[in-house]
Amino acid sequence: MPRHLTPLHKAAADAVATFAGIASTDLKVGSPPNAAMGDLAVGCHSFAKGAEAVAAAQAVVASFQPGSYLTAAVAAGPFVNFRADRAATFRWVIDAALTSSLIPRTLGTGQTVCIDYGSPNISKHLAYHHVRGTTIGHAIAQIHRALGYRVIGINFLGDWGTTHGMLLAAWERWGHEVTTLDITALNGLYVRFRAAMAENPALEAVGRGWFKRLEDGDPVARELWQRFRDVSWAEFADVYDLLGIVYDEVRGESAYEPDLPGILQRLTSAGLLVESEGAQVVELEGEKTPIMLRTKDGTTLYATRDVAAAEYHWREYAFTRLLYVVDRGQALHFRQLKKLLAKMGDEWATRTAHVPYGLVRVGGKKTATRLGNVVLMREVFRIAEDDVRKVIAEHNPALPSATVDEVARQVGIGAVVFANLAPQREKDIDFDIESAVSLDGDSGPYLQYSHARCASIARKAGETVTTLDGVDTALLASDAEWAVARKLLDLPDMVVRAAEACEPHIICHYLLDLAGEFSRWYTAGNGDPAQRVIVDNPAVRRARLALAAAVQAVLRDGLGLLGIAAPDQM
Repeated sequence: MPRHLTPLHKAAADAVATFAGIASTDLKVGSPPNAAMGDLAVGCHSFAKGAEAVAAAQAVVASFQPGSYLTAAVAAGPFVNFRADRAATFRWVIDAALTSSLIPRTLGTGQTVCIDYGSPNISKHLAYHHVRGTTIGHAIAQIHRALGYRVIGINFLGDWGTTHGMLLAAWERWGHEVTTLDITALNGLYVRFRAAMAENPALEAVGRGWFKRLEDGDPVARELWQRFRDVSWAEFADVYDLLGIVYDEVRGESAYEPDLPGILQRLTSAGLLVESEGAQVVELEGEKTPIMLRTKDGTTLYATRDVAAAEYHWREYAFTRLLYVVDRGQALHFRQLKKLLAKMGDEWATRTAHVPYGLVRVGGKKTATRLGNVVLMREVFRIAEDDVRKVIAEHNPALPSATVDEVARQVGIGAVVFANLAPQREKDIDFDIESAVSLDGDSGPYLQYSHARCASIARKAGETVTTLDGVDTALLASDAEWAVARKLLDLPDMVVRAAEACEPHIICHYLLDLAGEFSRWYTAGNGDPAQRVIVDNPAVRRARLALAAAVQAVLRDGLGLLGIAAPDQM
């Protein structure tokens, strides 16, 4: 994925790249160890070593000419430190933020990214631990969309396999006892059958027999299975609606059933499919165990259907990347799948990648007590919403009840989502609902509150700045204001990095840093009235309102990348 440079960063990189005869994007533009040394730093290490790098930095400074964004350059060992034209930089970054063009919106033009995420098993609840993969996948999708990629969000429903045969067998025995056919009833039947199977192992063969009937197209099995699928999707769709998730493709494993005979025949013809203890497998280089594609009963497996799905997505979308956002426990499966696709001659197999994530644990005795009996993901959202409603009542008791309800919903859901996205993706997390809904600390509500505070400033001023018409950015002269601008300038690089690494936590921590810089600037006015945003001088007030509006816009856009709402009042 190509790097993206703001005009300020590009000017610094160009000054060094022109001397070195290399591309600007080959250079890293960072910051000096302290602000007194300059605003930007470019090292000469990438094209020179030791004393040559020091001499190169001095030569760059000797040839430097001030331009639109840079006013001075000094050598510091092998680094070139630049001073920015702050008024010009403020003008560019505020305008880019207000027009939502700070993110490089065309970086992914002409490229397609397929993202397989969520993908629950039908007839089972969406439990609170499912929220992690769903929210990570959605954030990765939103980040890529913001960069201009064509994104295909895929929900690959687990609607095929022996477990569904077990559910059909359970229905045959106890279905007459079900008064309301919903996901709770279906899950109860499955659990009951598994318990019975533990006492009577022969029941496993009954379940397998029902799945064989399903694969063979038995009309009774198919009709029941379709009812179970429809009931399940209705439940899932309600939860996805709460999260604001709309999938571009919803296809179950069952959709690939017609493709499976052809895939097995292709593997057989290529001499890849061999028999092992009655099952059919493919041996893979570097793997201790082969990948199984057909059981000794003659039924297919998840891996068989994943092959068919991958080939379908290549035919349909010719993707640049196919990402599987699935917990790290499935690492072996996706490693073997990639090797199998390559062995089948699918050159695009290198474009597939497993995006693993860690598990969610319940942290703290209080949270464990409150969530111990919670099954539905939606119930966690409800509890968080109730907690947030209390917090809002303490901070803003005058807020109308209808507004409180909407904000509590947005902030409650946002709190749970952020708590799942903020840690590094592969780390396990201890979900603590009290910390998640807090307005203090590194939380989603804190970011939403920072956004609402920006909106409140505009309301108090009676003026909403949407353009730079009539704004003199030269009046933004404090170090606190410059610190905010510098943090705004980091956004494009953060979004590109998050997309490349499929790491939403990069955006989370960037937004926390931005909110921190904004808070330091905003609260500076408590000690010095001259530093307040709303001052008597109309020109200074308008310049500072423009900077606050830029922060608000970036917080809104950044939260949107994470799938989190940005209320104007809290």
